[in-house]
Amino acid sequence: MYLKRVDGPRQVTLPDGSILCRADLPPPDTRRWVASRKAIVVKAVIHGLIPQSEALSRYALSEEEFALWRQAVELHGEKALKVTTIQKYRQL
Repeated sequence: MYLKRVDGPRQVTLPDGSILCRADLPPPDTRRWVASRKAIVVKAVIHGLIPQSEALSRYALSEEEFALWRQAVELHGEKALKVTTIQKYRQL
């Protein structure tokens, strides 16, 4: 079996004991961003699986957009990333 050389770890253990690996990341051509996909990308960056710069370029995200996702996850969890509940968690 051949493993592609990558910078950084191949997998990280999250605080809840689950394992997040590069295969769990959404594909680079993702167009429909549901809350769970956003949360996986944010967790991958927070826990050091991929650097933020790689996430921004891989998924064509702006720094501002990613910062909003990260803030929502850190303050309220994955549920704050759902489009239907954005008003509830928005900072005034």
